[in-house]
Amino acid sequence: MNIVESLRAILGETAVLDAADTATRSAGVWRPDNLQAAALVRPATTEEVAQVLRWCHANKVGVVTHGGLTGLVHGGDATPDQVIVSLERMRAIEEINPTQRTATVQAGVTLQALQEAVEEHHLMFPLDLGARGTATLGGNAATNAGGNRVIRYGMMRDMVLGLEVVLADGTIVSSLNHLIKNNAGYDLKQMFIGSEGTLGVITRLVLRLREQPVTRNMAFVGLDNFDHVAGFLRHMDRSLGGTLSAFEAMWHDFYCLVTSPPARGKPPIAQDYPFYVLVESQGADRELDTQRFNSAMETAYESGLIVDAAISQSETDCHHFWELRDDVEQAMHGGIPVIFDISLPIAEMDDYTANLGASLKAAIGEHRLFIFGHLGDGNLHICVQIQPADYLRLRPVIEQQVYAPLAAFQGSVSAEHGIGLEKKPYLHISRSEVEVALMRKLKTALDPQGLLNPGKIL
Repeated sequence: MNIVESLRAILGETAVLDAADTATRSAGVWRPDNLQAAALVRPATTEEVAQVLRWCHANKVGVVTHGGLTGLVHGGDATPDQVIVSLERMRAIEEINPTQRTATVQAGVTLQALQEAVEEHHLMFPLDLGARGTATLGGNAATNAGGNRVIRYGMMRDMVLGLEVVLADGTIVSSLNHLIKNNAGYDLKQMFIGSEGTLGVITRLVLRLREQPVTRNMAFVGLDNFDHVAGFLRHMDRSLGGTLSAFEAMWHDFYCLVTSPPARGKPPIAQDYPFYVLVESQGADRELDTQRFNSAMETAYESGLIVDAAISQSETDCHHFWELRDDVEQAMHGGIPVIFDISLPIAEMDDYTANLGASLKAAIGEHRLFIFGHLGDGNLHICVQIQPADYLRLRPVIEQQVYAPLAAFQGSVSAEHGIGLEKKPYLHISRSEVEVALMRKLKTALDPQGLLNPGKIL
């Protein structure tokens, strides 16, 4: 069986790359290696995706779906006997409906492309993350992406109204619902959101849009202890009357990392504090919103919640603040980062992070620890920087130190990147045996031959 020739007969010569051409492609923005697969196919329509999956199903060939390859858990890894389905040619924004406030898109559309397209209609698609220029909307749905503004708008799951999905046998399930309220039976799209391509291939989406905010107020804040970080979150959420849109925390070492050379970012406030917060409010009345934001900041300072702050005076300031938060690549300098994406109750964060620093020092010795994340929704990113020569030996030790303590307070080993291959050994920390068994039943029902993203999650 010649996989390449068979698939070229279905899609055409240029739509299918052989193993050699596939191997010239990068495995992703965080990966130094290249792709491997028997073939990489680039369908342009849902029907073409269905044709490929029908052939793979009939010939028992595994399929791995690719979006922007910005994930961190090896969810897009393929083996030399599998086929990669890349949605890079499915980049049409089919419709923007300002009245219904929806967008219908193909799965290969990048997050940034949609964000920019809806601005012309004075609308916004509120999902936002650092990889916005590369990450695709199909991938965002498949991993239930979160990002910077979950505290106000929710996860990707909260922004998807409808999906079109191709099942393992090539069946097309078109459920392109445009309604916010639709309780007519099971909400089938929810099975595929966050399923990491293991239950079906998402090809088209109907997404909920919001009115574009008119104003934005931001501050970069220094705090002297973690109790004040948690208190500042409650204070700002209460004081801003529903307009709080981001609450991003940085521990001291991460703030110094992104505000010291070779980083290009300049520190908006001194590098003297144990905790920093980027706080953002989006609203509709420039004068009133600014007055309310500044009043909330003044009250926070007067009550001792914060000890220093830089308040934005322009959109340029806002852009600069976000650049600091998004400059995660600085962790690549001076070593190799082992990056984690976890969720835990806010009340547990201070003890967890303090104990983590101590346990890592005892377990692996010399390292650098950077902590930051979307604290407002309970999501922290942990970055442990070690020397490249120690990576293979120390990585499993580091994983155990990061993940094991989460079990005590029902934390999650994955806040927004999924399970993939990397977190499979630790799924039991966050899911019970009964839950995992039900996942297996769903997988068996929809993909009995186990051909979709084989070996991922379960």
